[in-house]
Amino acid sequence: MTTAGPAAAPRGRIDPDRTYVVLIGVDEYTHLAELRSVRHNLTALRAALIDPEIWGIAEDRVRTVENPATGAELTDPIYEAAGKAEDTLIVYYAGHGLIDRRETQLLLTLPESEEDRPDKCVRAGDVNRAIGSGATVKHHVLLLDCCFSGKVLTEMGGADDLSEMALGTLHDITGSYVMTSAPKDRPSHAPNPKHATVFTGAFVDVLRQGVPDGPEMLSLHALFQAVKQRIADMKLKVPQEPQDEDRNGVGGLDFARNVAVLPPLTPRPAPEPPPSRLRVLLWTLAAATAGLAVGLGAPGAVDWWHTAHPAAAAGKCGGHPTNAPVPRAVLLDHSDALDKKNVDYEEIEGLSALALTAESESGVEAFALADNDPGLLFPVRLGTPFDLNPVAGTAHTLRRPDGTQFPKNLPDGEGLVIEQGGKTALVASEDAPAIRRFDIATGQQLGKDFPIPKELRYWPDGSAQSGRGLESLTISPDGKHLYAGWEAPLAADGDQRGRPQIRILRYTGTPGGTYQPDEQYGYLAGDGMNLVELAALDNAGNLLALEREYTSDLGSSIRVVQVSLDGARDVSEDDSLFDVPADVFTHATPVLTLSACPSGGPGAVAAPGSKPGNPLVDNVEGMAVGKEWTTGEYQGWRPLYLVSDDNGSGDQITRLYSLALRLKP
Repeated sequence: MTTAGPAAAPRGRIDPDRTYVVLIGVDEYTHLAELRSVRHNLTALRAALIDPEIWGIAEDRVRTVENPATGAELTDPIYEAAGKAEDTLIVYYAGHGLIDRRETQLLLTLPESEEDRPDKCVRAGDVNRAIGSGATVKHHVLLLDCCFSGKVLTEMGGADDLSEMALGTLHDITGSYVMTSAPKDRPSHAPNPKHATVFTGAFVDVLRQGVPDGPEMLSLHALFQAVKQRIADMKLKVPQEPQDEDRNGVGGLDFARNVAVLPPLTPRPAPEPPPSRLRVLLWTLAAATAGLAVGLGAPGAVDWWHTAHPAAAAGKCGGHPTNAPVPRAVLLDHSDALDKKNVDYEEIEGLSALALTAESESGVEAFALADNDPGLLFPVRLGTPFDLNPVAGTAHTLRRPDGTQFPKNLPDGEGLVIEQGGKTALVASEDAPAIRRFDIATGQQLGKDFPIPKELRYWPDGSAQSGRGLESLTISPDGKHLYAGWEAPLAADGDQRGRPQIRILRYTGTPGGTYQPDEQYGYLAGDGMNLVELAALDNAGNLLALEREYTSDLGSSIRVVQVSLDGARDVSEDDSLFDVPADVFTHATPVLTLSACPSGGPGAVAAPGSKPGNPLVDNVEGMAVGKEWTTGEYQGWRPLYLVSDDNGSGDQITRLYSLALRLKP
């Protein structure tokens, strides 16, 4: 699609005092993938347009339409605005775009829209008629940010060009300008549901940052050129190249102030002297009484905007050792959607282990293991690491080999490995301790318990601490090795100045077959911490270890450590680790302290009743690591998922976390 430039001589300015804007966005879908980014589009674009430093249109001249349920709910606001506008009508739409294959026409979607169901969509021609209905409007502007899922793209093979459809929308209207987010057979990207889409995000960024070395006033076409360059600089894996078309020079009219070259309209006020204690007290009381602190202008005043619109709990996790310019961990999202919920009247509680079964751009699937009575294995769709939306299915009950249920309080599952493409599961249990294989479909145990070395058992056979024995289980990607971790030191091993000396047991065997214990490794945990989960990173003995500590009135401390078994000595013949040299232990590098991750603004994270120092942190027990990202912002990083065990208590929360980890080779 060729891009037509504006006329050589602009004809004045798009007057905000005689213009109406309609912003339409659909982010909730029943049959199509949700587009959470769209809600950010509407908020960010509206804020930029009403900002007097940029364009300064009056708020009552901007109509926002969110998730219109019917075609009329989408087009009626356009008809109304067209009847009021005297200078320009601007219509913006963001959501999924579909093609009517028979009529080769662009379809704008609604929450109930489906593919191959044009009757559930809004045809571009209907939007065309609404935009052109105003008798007094001189200029018409259409901005389209149409996002497509992979399925839609696959089924569009051979369809007409999306942009040609979009640009044809206003061909019957003189004095029009159209800007679209993508050309033929290219998606419009929305990589992060917590931020605006690529196109609208770039558009707003250019409005707010301006164009260096550009003119004092930016036309729509000048904005388009800057947006196009900004997106090109992103070097997206699947290119996205916006398109525009100008009829009768509308794209060349002055539109927004170029804030990169113009001074602010309102100079910043000079700093005020520090307020007296009395003034601060009066400000605070006034803010508390009114519920906001508008106009107080004091450093100590309550920021009412951030209270009403709290920042999300997401971003770089600070603290040692992640205080470097490039962090080792970034919190992406968290969700309490599973907390105090049930599936088929079985409570979702006591989740102590997590194992991934499938990963794709559309979502992640997993199993979550409950350690309560009876042992339950829940299939869970997690959503994506950038937008957690966990939904649990009917649980599989773990049963003994004869099909009967385990006795009360058994099997107390704490570690989980999924085998054979989801057919069988290995469960590490504290009860014996034991490792058992189960058929997932029936829940029945297959074969006998795996052998556990005598010294790792409870008294009188061994010296494992009661209730703090076998806690974690993971498998190497090739299935050759299992790694089982004990929660606390054996009585004979003790600690090193408060740092527990814990054993990791390695098994060798064949996937789906038998495994035999062959080596043990010493792991030196953090001060007062226990080992609650392991996750294998590769076939070379590199693991992630999840540590946890709980202190009354302070709550939980959660730490993730990268562990290398390379060079660690087999300690299976050592009766005690109490006095072994330091170089006997595994090499460990701290990666993440959960309390150092951002917990967002007020109310962004629900605080557990246990009242930890950071409301984000609860009793995390389960951990799973995803495949390395090969593209995008976190290329070379790996997604990490954590789940907390609420212990069936109202004071704790079942919470899912997703993070990005930058792991060292």
